[in-house]
Amino acid sequence: MRVRTLAACLLSTTMLSSLPVLAHAQAQTKSEDTTDVIVTAQKRTEKLTSVPISIQVLGTKKLDQLNVAGIDDYVALLPSVSYQNNPYLGSSVYFRGVASGGDGNHSGSQPSAGIYLDEQPVTTIGGPLDVHIYDVARIESLSGPQGTLYGASSEAGTIRIITNKPDATATYGRFDVEGNGVAHGGYGGKVEGMFNTPIGQRMALRIVGWDQHDAGYIDNVAGSRTFTGLSDGAGGYLPGITTTNAQYVKKNYNTHDVAGGRAALKIDLDDNWTATASLMGQDSKAKGSAGYDPSVGDLKVQHFFPEFDHDRFYQAALTLQGKIGIFDVTYAGDWMERKLDTQQDYTDYAEAYDQNYAYYGGVANYFAFVNDNGDTINSSQTIIGKDKFTKESHELRFASPSDKPLRFVGGVFFQRQTHHIFQDYQVPGLAADESVNGHPGTLWLTDQMRVDRDAAVFGELSYDITPTLTVTAGGRSFTYDNSLIGFFGFGGPDNAAFASSGVRRCFTTATVGATNPVDAPGTLVPAAMANTPCTDLGVQNADGTVSPKRAKGSGFSPKLNLTWKATPDLMLYTTWSKGFRPGGINRRGTVPPYQPDYLVNTELGWKWTLFDKTVHFNGAVYSQEWQKFQYSYLGANSFTEVHNGPDATINGLEADVNWQATPHLTITANGAYTDAKTKQTLCAFEGDTQADCSGIVDTIQTRYPGGVATQDVTHNQDFVAAPKGTRLPITPKYKASLVARYSWTVGKYTSYWQVETAYQSSASTDIRSAAIETGTWATVNPAALLGNLKAYSTTSISVGTSWDTWTAELFVRNLTDERAQLARYQECGSCYIRSYIITNTPRTVGVRLGTKF
Repeated sequence: MRVRTLAACLLSTTMLSSLPVLAHAQAQTKSEDTTDVIVTAQKRTEKLTSVPISIQVLGTKKLDQLNVAGIDDYVALLPSVSYQNNPYLGSSVYFRGVASGGDGNHSGSQPSAGIYLDEQPVTTIGGPLDVHIYDVARIESLSGPQGTLYGASSEAGTIRIITNKPDATATYGRFDVEGNGVAHGGYGGKVEGMFNTPIGQRMALRIVGWDQHDAGYIDNVAGSRTFTGLSDGAGGYLPGITTTNAQYVKKNYNTHDVAGGRAALKIDLDDNWTATASLMGQDSKAKGSAGYDPSVGDLKVQHFFPEFDHDRFYQAALTLQGKIGIFDVTYAGDWMERKLDTQQDYTDYAEAYDQNYAYYGGVANYFAFVNDNGDTINSSQTIIGKDKFTKESHELRFASPSDKPLRFVGGVFFQRQTHHIFQDYQVPGLAADESVNGHPGTLWLTDQMRVDRDAAVFGELSYDITPTLTVTAGGRSFTYDNSLIGFFGFGGPDNAAFASSGVRRCFTTATVGATNPVDAPGTLVPAAMANTPCTDLGVQNADGTVSPKRAKGSGFSPKLNLTWKATPDLMLYTTWSKGFRPGGINRRGTVPPYQPDYLVNTELGWKWTLFDKTVHFNGAVYSQEWQKFQYSYLGANSFTEVHNGPDATINGLEADVNWQATPHLTITANGAYTDAKTKQTLCAFEGDTQADCSGIVDTIQTRYPGGVATQDVTHNQDFVAAPKGTRLPITPKYKASLVARYSWTVGKYTSYWQVETAYQSSASTDIRSAAIETGTWATVNPAALLGNLKAYSTTSISVGTSWDTWTAELFVRNLTDERAQLARYQECGSCYIRSYIITNTPRTVGVRLGTKF
């Protein structure tokens, strides 16, 4: 039975049922005791209260109680973490305000925050995997630089998803099902299950599976766009082609389906060595638009092409654990492959350019958007994307006994990531002569191979100066080697956009020694990427062949920590640490590689147990300096450039409280204050070099009104893009959440009610307050045009019961039907015409049933 059918049946039958109260997971008379939570954040097994870092943990019970299913759910519960999923820039996780905007693009920086699945990193170049959360032991959130133990993509923090491991002591399982209905939308639901069994005395197998359907709630409503037509003979232009979206009009069209499974086999090789092999796969299919267009209406858009996102991955991992002498030894290796196929509407691009080039007769007259007969065509575009990621990592580490005054953990790490980037910007009906060579109908093509490699030696040494005072020193020595090769741009020698990027800048037999050729004589060098016309991204060798562009570097990431066990119930610590992110390559030939950026963190933290262990109060205050932060933006031809900006300072406070108010009532709360600002002025990057805000540069612009080339001079200011003291984007200044849970027992029924509320303040969406608008060459304010993320608060409630091996729950998520603004984006990054809002799911009412066996 399909999940959506089952969900509808569950809703209808449950509302009529006589269950006394509904519940989700085995109700508990007491929350998870923080003193008993075991973590491996420092790559050794420790109690949470003994770990001298800022760490939040969501354990098994909490994950079940709060119905955490994916990255959106658990990030909402972590005070120092923000998450955005932009369909044009990819997904990104941010810690403590370390965000400059523009991250996640295929030609951009590596992520600043890492995500691990057990021992293996699962953050790809294109962002983190949204791993379905079920049968998970805990999620650990480590704030601040974790570069010493976790490396390059943990500059600002790390999230670790720790799964439940195979258990050789018994055979048991679990099965859960949910049905829900979404206000303004359709019906959804999910089915999840787990089975664990021993195989002999030294082996155990654990299998987990899930199938989830999320209802749509955004409507694609009827609309049309009319582009500028031919000259009216009097200095103006007539209305031109009108396009409608009639064939794509649909209600609730942003549905999402995800199915997957995980299997792990644990083998005790002998009394000292254990091997755990696991295989995980997940297939996610999203349809429709990720956000809605407020200019069209609440939860509505007007789009003119099919839209979908098909994201699937598999990961094979092996972990070996044992002892050599006194040392605990761990090897962790994995191979991951991820494929992402997308189609996105890009009609807004044509609409914006039609307005921006109105003086020249709109986009169809400024460019040559014609068919093979020379007739003007509809200039609307759609983007076809086919991205493939691979990731291979290996780590070998050693840890000395944890009960000795002098302790060590350290090892070696190697990682190799690839990204085959394919983006096809299509204009249906575009003449073959105006298209990218060999790709009729393709206005612009990107087909590149990116390879990122990094290796490291790392270690931490701790010494107990006294029984209550410990000092730790650590560091990570790293190298990186990143490369990029391929094709990007228009066709040639002539094309619809009369542009110089693409074929006109490809390497030929006559361009040896040239770094940025244009219209070079000679024969085109064979393409590095199959099915592309030639290669314009790379470095030409003396023999005429082309090798990838490379960015290499090395460095050292240190850490110092002092921990004081002031009383048996109070631990204080102070940490100075430094995180890093590798440099990389700009594909435009005239833009140099960008350099690594570094995050220097100083913090003071505490872990305090109060009132006869009924209150656990943890927190940290910190000050961070983000040095020469990597800053991405869309340059000429609307493709990404990455530069190193100025420094930024980030000061903040984060805290969490767990209070067992009565034997029946538990209250947990957390919050964060983040003040992130630039230390110096951020200058715009116009032309071929990084600007310095020093003045005005006269630039010759070539224009083609009606296909006739003319030249004029514009005055592009070498301007201030963001003044000193500008807030960094995306992260709210304030973020907090609170959960109250009350449980009681009557006979064999253990029942409860639960209330969850969350709040976060507003945040900007773009660091820039000034940029050049394509076409008009006017200075505009991107932050204002895109709009701020508004402050919001949400509330969810649930009631439930458990008896014998069964559980049931009735819940209402987003009780007030709040439109939380999780992200804002535009289809065309340099057009500034329509801003889309990615929002939370509207009010959702549902039921969950589960059993254990």
